Amino acid sequence: MQPINTALCSYGMSGHIFHAPFISVNPNFNLYGVLERTKNETEKHYPNIKTFRSLEAMLSDDNIELIVVNTPNITHYEFSKKVIEAGKHLIVEKPFTTSVVEAEELIKLAKEKNVILSVYHNRRYDSDFLTIKQVLSENLIGELVEAEFHYDRFDPLLSYKVHKEKPTAGVGSLYDLGSHLIDQALQLFGMPNALFADLDSYRPNSKVGDYFDVKLYYPNHRVILKSSYFVREPLPGSILHGTKGSFIKTRADIQEKQLQAGKRPNIKHWGEEPETERGLLHTEKDGKTIREHIPTATGNYMTYYDGIFDAIRNHKNIPVTAEDGMLVIKVIETALKSNEQKKVVNL
Repeated sequence: MQPINTALCSYGMSGHIFHAPFISVNPNFNLYGVLERTKNETEKHYPNIKTFRSLEAMLSDDNIELIVVNTPNITHYEFSKKVIEAGKHLIVEKPFTTSVVEAEELIKLAKEKNVILSVYHNRRYDSDFLTIKQVLSENLIGELVEAEFHYDRFDPLLSYKVHKEKPTAGVGSLYDLGSHLIDQALQLFGMPNALFADLDSYRPNSKVGDYFDVKLYYPNHRVILKSSYFVREPLPGSILHGTKGSFIKTRADIQEKQLQAGKRPNIKHWGEEPETERGLLHTEKDGKTIREHIPTATGNYMTYYDGIFDAIRNHKNIPVTAEDGMLVIKVIETALKSNEQKKVVNL
């Protein structure tokens, strides 16, 4: 079957680390082109790639079927709209858009143009998240009472990427890191009934949010999503408490580190965490209390791209729908409202 000619809208960290390696080694795709207005960085790694100096030039190339919109958050809507209008399938980096209104318009336009529109929520394919799904599906801790998910860092300095520090729409850790945690929570538990959010910034001279604590209210349990740039000693990435026991897991998916080290996702043992990072399960089983470390699932972001190929060539379900991406933005908008009003807000 004909590989899908794919182009990237930029070759920063997103293109270099999270997209090009998967597209280039997957035989169902051909890394055809990239948008670089002045540089030729991509050619250093992929000599046969075609470099475009403008989005318009890229969109006019009839050989391209799929475009990855991996530009700064505030440009997602503008770029995506042009890609859809050109009749190309597209993947939009998370966060999908800066507002629900923008997301709704793109979804409607994609349906009118009959193109595949997906949001790149790759953290659904992290090893720790896949393990948590397994723990819950097997009812290992009973009925969930509380879950807490962290995405912490120790990074007190402002980013060298100027667009990430300008107080514009779609900027800040709630959009950048929070979108990962929110998508995972929605995948596990669905939309909450209400939420309360405490947002702030603690880095010196920071003008954008770098701290969030969001509590999601479900009928029978609570979910807490937290992130801070001042966590030098890592906390468990996931803490789940149920009526039978608890499960605690580090945030230890190794795929990003493998990619940063120059490894490609076609190597042996890709996405396999070290045994030292196994999650701790303390629960009841067959009438006995057990406390043991359990095996971790293998992470693999390639699963996402395999799903995209099936959606385009075989008309299968889109692995991450635009509607999924829009729900994440809805939660973010509600969190911003909650923080502003200092109260619980219904969804």
